Amino acid sequence: MAYLESSTYGKDNVKFLKVKKDPHNPQKQDVLEATVEVLLRGDFDVSYTKADNSPIVPTDTVKNTILVEARKTDVWPIERFAAHLGEHFVGKYSHVSGVYVKIIQHKWSKFKVNGKIHDHSFQRDGEDVTLTELDYERSGEFKLRSSLKDLTVLKSTGSMFVNYNVCDYTTLKPTTDRILSTDIDCVWEFDNKKLKSIKDVYKLADAGVFDYTRSKVLKITLDRFALENSPSVQATMYNMCEDILKECEYVKNVTYSLPNKHYILFDLTWKGLDNDNVLFYPSAHPNGLIKCTVARDVKAKL
Repeated sequence: MAYLESSTYGKDNVKFLKVKKDPHNPQKQDVLEATVEVLLRGDFDVSYTKADNSPIVPTDTVKNTILVEARKTDVWPIERFAAHLGEHFVGKYSHVSGVYVKIIQHKWSKFKVNGKIHDHSFQRDGEDVTLTELDYERSGEFKLRSSLKDLTVLKSTGSMFVNYNVCDYTTLKPTTDRILSTDIDCVWEFDNKKLKSIKDVYKLADAGVFDYTRSKVLKITLDRFALENSPSVQATMYNMCEDILKECEYVKNVTYSLPNKHYILFDLTWKGLDNDNVLFYPSAHPNGLIKCTVARDVKAKL
């Protein structure tokens, strides 16, 4: 009466911090702190349906593999390490048909001491993270996505919202001057027509493409957010996507998910005070949530 439709398993929240030393000056260092998830697909059905554990690669082994391979191989950028882990698990275990890898890179930034960037001291200057996700099949097919998440931004003017649909349920008043705040969640998928095999991931990593793309996404997002007199979150996020597709040739599509974090103007007329967009109440909920995916038009020269 029942059958196993699908399954996957592995290890999550595997954490490490790796130090990279400049071969010419060992005191000059970089760090990468990561949280890794690896899930395996394949010929594991009997472990679910027959209580037969013989095909299971223990999740503890998955954890050990992530750490050993992090020590043995280059983890910069995280797209390279994701590709390495995908190839490793498929290559080592003949009954593994596919691997899902997610790597979260936590933020550490060097800071200045006596007017100069210190060689090996870092600060956590924000809770935003960068991620990469890889779905890799034994056949060689794969999907690679990277993202920027939890970057909180706010601007105190330069945003408006007018000429929207109005009905008998509408109480919102139009405004040409409002606070705009959101938590940036941006995902960009790489184009498999340009990354024809998993080996191309290593080549692009060596060429700096992934680091370039990540820095461009961040710059475009912040520039558009700050400089555009935003007619709506919808219009601004679309413009961000279009800019990224113009600047980043290996990106196939871009997705933004932006909560509109509301700041409500206090009414102080009861005290005889005006409030010309000066004092606001940060409203934790409810919030707007706006999403879109913008893909490259293959007929256009983007």
